[in-house]
Parts: sequence; structure tokens; C-alpha cells
Amino acid sequence: MKSVFVTVGTTSFDDLIATVSSPAALQVLRSRGYEQLVLQVGRGALEPAPSGSAAVAVESFRFKDSLARDADLVISHAGAGSCLETLEEGKPLIVVINEKLMDNHQLELAKQLHRDGHVLCCSCSTLVETLQSMDLSTLKPFPPGQPEKFALFLDKVVGFQ
Repeated sequence: MKSVFVTVGTTSFDDLIATVSSPAALQVLRSRGYEQLVLQVGRGALEPAPSGSAAVAVESFRFKDSLARDADLVISHAGAGSCLETLEEGKPLIVVINEKLMDNHQLELAKQLHRDGHVLCCSCSTLVETLQSMDLSTLKPFPPGQPEKFALFLDKVVGFQ
């Protein structure tokens, strides 16, 4: 069963949860062959009820060890920890930028990972379109087991270097 894992990490990002569990997104996911949507909603106020609808089965929880390794696609906020974990698992990743954050270092991280070809990047308003047009075969693998490279990359992105 093809599955999608959505994570907001330990934060809240209700706009992402609402968008990815919307009828439009579920319809696109189903048309792409996905049958299960697992949502890690973090501290958000929105926790969609489990659904076994004709489109896609939806399951949600607050916090749990990552299920990224079991997913065929990961959709994540642009937190460094979530991105690194997913990329190290070698999973295709769509990074969704939270446009409501101030001093958004996540935007810089997501854009750089996208420029380097490791992730697809979008906002909540363009997520459904991104799901429709995505070609996951174009994503480049992230070099495994080199956390120091990622740390240097982060330093560069947030302006410490």
C-alpha cells in the first residue's frame, strides 16, 4: 500500500494539515496511487478524524517516532531535523514552507535543498498543484552519513558563514 507521511515536527502547522487532508489533495494523492495518509500533527489544534474514505485512508497522531522510513513520500515542514531525517532515509520529500513564520530560516533551507535538487518545495497554496505535477524521479539523493556537511550547509543558509 503506497503511503504518504506528513510531519510538522514538534511544532504546529495547521495550514499544512488542513491542506494535505483536503478533498482536493486526497483526490490527487489517490490519482497518483497513494492509499494511506499518515499525519503527525504536533502541537497543532487541527487533528483530522481517521478516515477510510474511498479516496485515501487518513490516520493522525500528535507525536510518534518518525514513520518516514515506511512511507513512499514524505511531506514536511521545513524544519532542519525533519528534512535531514527524511533525506537520510532516502525518501522523496516535499517541503512545505510555513509562510506565517517570522525570520523564516526554514524558507532559506527549503529553497537551498530545492536548488540542489534534493527536494520539491512549495507553500500550502501550491501543494495540490505540486502533488499533481511532481516527478519524484528528478530528485537527487542526499549524501548519506555526513552530518557535518549538513551542519555547514545550515550555517551557510542561515548566514553563520
